[in-house]
Amino acid sequence: MIIFEPFLVTRLIVILGFINLITGTLIFFTCRCFPGSKLGNKLMKHQGYQRFYKYHCHIWKVFWPSVIIHAVMAITVFGWPL
Repeated sequence: MIIFEPFLVTRLIVILGFINLITGTLIFFTCRCFPGSKLGNKLMKHQGYQRFYKYHCHIWKVFWPSVIIHAVMAITVFGWPL
């Protein structure tokens, strides 16, 4: 019995993978350690980055569910990688 269409699940896995990459990058750039770097020091001088910087904790709330759903769906459809 197929619960979901394999093509649809594969598309969702890819979409969630992109969401993981994007949110992972956003988490990196909002990391509390990042402002200590040269690029971080330059960015912290901009008001727009400071507004973006305060959303670090909220980005995690998107990242982890996306990673978990992505992994479960990929293992369910493609099996455990050996």
